[in-house]
Amino acid sequence: MLVTDDSWMAAALEEARAAAAAGEVPVGAVIVRDGAALARSGNRTLRDQDPTAHAEALVIRAAAAALDSWRLDGCSLYVTLEPCAMCAGAIVLARLDRVVFGAWDDKAGMAGSVADLLRHPRLNHRPEVLAGVRGEECAELLTTFFRSRRQIVDSSASTA
Repeated sequence: MLVTDDSWMAAALEEARAAAAAGEVPVGAVIVRDGAALARSGNRTLRDQDPTAHAEALVIRAAAAALDSWRLDGCSLYVTLEPCAMCAGAIVLARLDRVVFGAWDDKAGMAGSVADLLRHPRLNHRPEVLAGVRGEECAELLTTFFRSRRQIVDSSASTA
């Protein structure tokens, strides 16, 4: 792990915290090229009422617009949670060089948890993958978020 991996993951965590503050699942992402952030975002599925508005998809779109190219050669994606199938597919299609993620996703992760779409041998592009960068911090943010959601549901059920 590079020192810069840790600092870029910190930036992704900032986006995840902002998403949580807006009531979204706390996932944040940053795309970096040549030491500079091209795009940053947190999840926006609820705010945008868009099931594809995952942090990874949003930063891929924004980085492609910033580069005026669908090919994100030379770019690294930092994301707080292992990408799902939709996001892993977009990562492969965008030709990102590298994916660095924090927490594993045992229910939907496609970088080794459920399957490994990012490194599938039959695909024409396979990014480098680094897992677990600030993983405990990323996982704790998600755990805390979902615990608070369950408490809200439990308390409203008991008052009904």
